[in-house]
Amino acid sequence: MGFNCFNKEDSLFYDFRLASTTVILQLICPDRPGLVSELSGWIAYNHGNIRHADHHTDNEAKLFLSRIEWDLESFSLDKKSIKSEIRNLAIDLHGKAQVSFSDEIPRVAIFASKQSHCLVDLLWRVKLGELQMQVPLVISNHPNLEQICNSFNVPFHIASINQTNKYESEKHILRLLNEYDIELAVLAKYMQILSKSFLAKFSNIINIHHSFLPAFKGAQPYHQAWERGVKLIGATAHYVTEDLDAGPIIEQTIANVSHRDEVDDLIRKGRDTERIALARALRLHLRRQVIVYRGRTAVFT
Repeated sequence: MGFNCFNKEDSLFYDFRLASTTVILQLICPDRPGLVSELSGWIAYNHGNIRHADHHTDNEAKLFLSRIEWDLESFSLDKKSIKSEIRNLAIDLHGKAQVSFSDEIPRVAIFASKQSHCLVDLLWRVKLGELQMQVPLVISNHPNLEQICNSFNVPFHIASINQTNKYESEKHILRLLNEYDIELAVLAKYMQILSKSFLAKFSNIINIHHSFLPAFKGAQPYHQAWERGVKLIGATAHYVTEDLDAGPIIEQTIANVSHRDEVDDLIRKGRDTERIALARALRLHLRRQVIVYRGRTAVFT
C-alpha cells in the first residue's frame, strides 16, 4: 500500500491510498429469526462481496446487533442510494442503523493539558498511518505542548480556563470545533471536566481515564491504588457523558505492579496503559467497530 504524509490546510493528514472502498453497516434492532439471512441476502442481491460479518444478540433486552462490511466496488448501488436503502431498512426493522465508508477520513480535535505522552502517541500513529483520521487542531488550556504540535505541523490553540471564565472558554472551544469542521474530539489527558451545556452542543468525545474503571474514579487514582496495595493498575478509554467517568467503555488495558512499586512507578507504568488503551479505542471507533447501546458498548474485533 503506497502512502503520502503531507500537510493539508496546515494539519496533520495521512493519505491512505486504499486499494478499494468498503461499506460498513452498524445495525441495532429488535431480535427475530432470519435477520442475518435478510441482511446478507440484500447485500448479495446487489452484488456485494462481504468482508466481515459480526452479530450479537442481547437476550435480556431481546436486541440484535450487527456490523457488516462489504466491498463498494461492483455493488449495484451508489453511496447515496445505499444510505437511503439502509434508512428504510432500519424503519422496517424498528431499529437504528448507521452507514459509513472506509474512505471517509474524519476530522478529529485532540484536547490536552500539560502531559504529552498520549498526545505525542496519537500524532505519531496518525503520521504513520495507524489511525485513519485528520488532526486539524490541538486544543489545550496550557501552552506547554505548543512546540510538540509545531513539530507535527498541527495548529495549536490555547483556551485557558478557570473558575470564572469556564463558560466563555467553552464557547471559544465550540467555535473552534465548528470552524475546523470537527467530527470527533479526543481528551488526551485534558484534565478538565466539560460542562453539561458543552456536551449538549458537542458530545462525540472519547476520553482516557488513568484508572481501571469503575475503580478509583476522579483525581489521583494511582495514589488511591497505591494506598490500597493493588497488584494490577489499568487505564480506561470511554465515551464522555454527563456522568463523570461513567460513559460507555471502549477499551481497557492493565499492567502488573508489586509491593516494591512506589506511586511514581505506578504513574510511569500507567502512562503506558493510557497510551495503549486510548490508541486502541480510537482505532476501534474509527473503524466503526463499536456500537453503543443500553449505556454500554458492543465491540466487534
